[in-house]
Amino acid sequence: MAIRRPYVLLSAAVSVDGYLDDASPERLLLSNPEDFDRVDEVRASCDALLVGGNTLRVDNPRLLVNSAERRAARVAAGRPEYPLKVTLSASGALDPALRFWHTGGAKLVFTTTAAAPGLRQRLAGLAEVAAPGERVALPAVLDELGRRGVERLMVEGGGGVHTQFLAEGLADELHLAVAPLLVGRPAAPRFLGPADFPGGPGRRMRLLGARTVGDVVLLRYAPKESTP
Repeated sequence: MAIRRPYVLLSAAVSVDGYLDDASPERLLLSNPEDFDRVDEVRASCDALLVGGNTLRVDNPRLLVNSAERRAARVAAGRPEYPLKVTLSASGALDPALRFWHTGGAKLVFTTTAAAPGLRQRLAGLAEVAAPGERVALPAVLDELGRRGVERLMVEGGGGVHTQFLAEGLADELHLAVAPLLVGRPAAPRFLGPADFPGGPGRRMRLLGARTVGDVVLLRYAPKESTP
C-alpha cells in the first residue's frame, strides 16, 4: 500500500521587502496579536509542526498551540493535546536545553545516520530521533510522517527550509503574512534563498485568498498550481 504523505502548509510572516527578521539580537515581531491568534488556530488544525534546526538555535521557539480552548477541542476530538513537534538537523547540533524539548507533547528529530547516535544520547527522554538516510531528504521525512499518521503538516521555517520545500515541489499551500515594515538589512534572514523553483520565474502560482488581519495582509497560494 502506497504511503500517503501529509498535506504540507508553509507559514511565514515577512516584511514588505521579504525579510523574516532584522539583524538585531532581539527577534523582530512582524505579526500583530490578531495574526498570532490566526497562526495558533492553524497550528491547532494540524497533526504536526515543523521547523529547521537553525530556527531552534536562533529563535528558541516553544512551537505550541497556546489557546486552552483549542487544545481542549483537539482532545475532545480524540487527538493529542498538542501537534507533534518536528525538526530537521543534518549536523545533530541541537542543545537539549532548548525550550522546544521541554514544552508541548511529542517531539521528533530527523537527522543523518552519522549524527543519530550522538543526538539520541543528548536528547534521551526528550525526543525521538529518526535517521532515514545519509542526508535529511524531505521526501523521506514526509514518507515517515505519513507512516506515523500525520495528515496535515505545518512548516514554520526558517528560510532555508521554506526554500527547500518550494524548490522540491513539496508544498501544497503557502500562507504569507505581509507586515507593513521595511527591514533593508543585508545580514537579515530572507523568506527564501536562491533556488531553481519549479516552472521558473515566469510561473504564476494560483492565489487561494487574500485578506487583512489587523495591519497585516494574509496571502494564501497553491504552490503546485498555476494560473491559466
